[in-house]
Amino acid sequence: MSDYQLIIIGAGLSGLAAGIRAARFGKKTLIVDQHYRPGGLNSYYKFQGHLLETGLHAITNFAPPTRKKAPLNLLFRQLQLSRHDFPVREQLGSEIAFPAGSLHFSNDPDLLQAEVERLFPACGEAFHQLRRAIAAHDPFASTPWRSARSFVAGYLKEPLLENMLFLPLMLYGNAEENDMALSQFVIMFRAVFEEGLFRPEADMRAFLDLLVGQYKGFGGVIRYRAEVEKILIKDDRACGIRLADGSIFTTEALLSTAGLPETIRISGWQAPCATYSGKMSFTETISLLPNAVRGSIRQDRTLIFYSSSDQFSYRRPQSLQDISWGVVCFPDNFKGVPHKEFFSIRVTNPASYPLWRALDSETYAQEKTACRRAAVQASERYTGPYGQAIVHQDSFTPLTIERFTRKAEGAVYGSPVKIPDGKTPWSNLFIAGTDQGYLGIVGSMLSGISIVNRHLLT
Repeated sequence: MSDYQLIIIGAGLSGLAAGIRAARFGKKTLIVDQHYRPGGLNSYYKFQGHLLETGLHAITNFAPPTRKKAPLNLLFRQLQLSRHDFPVREQLGSEIAFPAGSLHFSNDPDLLQAEVERLFPACGEAFHQLRRAIAAHDPFASTPWRSARSFVAGYLKEPLLENMLFLPLMLYGNAEENDMALSQFVIMFRAVFEEGLFRPEADMRAFLDLLVGQYKGFGGVIRYRAEVEKILIKDDRACGIRLADGSIFTTEALLSTAGLPETIRISGWQAPCATYSGKMSFTETISLLPNAVRGSIRQDRTLIFYSSSDQFSYRRPQSLQDISWGVVCFPDNFKGVPHKEFFSIRVTNPASYPLWRALDSETYAQEKTACRRAAVQASERYTGPYGQAIVHQDSFTPLTIERFTRKAEGAVYGSPVKIPDGKTPWSNLFIAGTDQGYLGIVGSMLSGISIVNRHLLT
């Protein structure tokens, strides 16, 4: 007899959601994670006495509790959590800033329509038709890869507007360089522009505590500091895992949320890891500022996606960090967030994993400091000046992402190759998370649930 009916590798959001769903239906379930706390890419840590969040800028797919069929509310029903008991704060409004102009959007999709008509008067009807085509498209249908760039260009025929629309959608969920699969584009367009952005009323720690509590309440077991060294295969089936400390746990089925390259590596899957390794990674600089200087900083935007060139190119940079485009997040600029002693600004820019990996430890530390300074200076054009007022500051690089999440090469959105059905060469080993093709926090959690529903509850 196996130790568990299901073992899940990774206590990120997709792993926790899968665990809750399986445990709810009586599956004896174990979640293992190499880190000492849950969350994966979307977690938190203490820095000089302050709680800082990682990953989460905003959650996509906002919906009020009354919209029963919305992805967010479907997620909560699947997890047997009350949507009414999950207070949230909506974005104030966000911006896409290019040299030629800016587009403002919010949780009201008609605002973006009006903004397009204002900045691109000749494109108003074409954008409306694009929205209708996106609403009619099934992103989960089994179809060949199709270029989102070509699809959008067929409607808009305005390169600047196309670049402005792609910037936030790529930055918040695209594993490919330069282009985007149409299915992924449709998912992200709906999630960001048609539904909108929000965050939990409390911090990420409270949200993770809620999920872990629900999982344990259904009888699930979770082990931290449990690095998986090997997925054990016997008779063409996954039969268990061996941890780095030598512990072995057997199972009837196994679900990996560690990403395709890592799953390939630890399972002996005969596939070239390089093919499945994404290239898009990022640096992030988090700055804490005293509330006294808030008046000199933008207070009317939650996120500012910016490009210093109208010729936006989504690709791994040729330098450690590319400050010509990125996103500025104001975590305190959500509706109803009370003023505190400090407020934060987070700046995210594309980065090159191979170049960061090549640095020795001393140079790495020096370059982190230099990149922090450069990121702040680039962002001040959009935020107002704040560099001289910073009280505390921290940052992470692609190496940090790889170390704490085991995402190969720090690729936040995983592999450019997705496995929609979650299947692997072994009949009882499945993939969930970003490499299944679901995007965003809500999408990632629905990914874990979908694999359990489709393959493990039958």
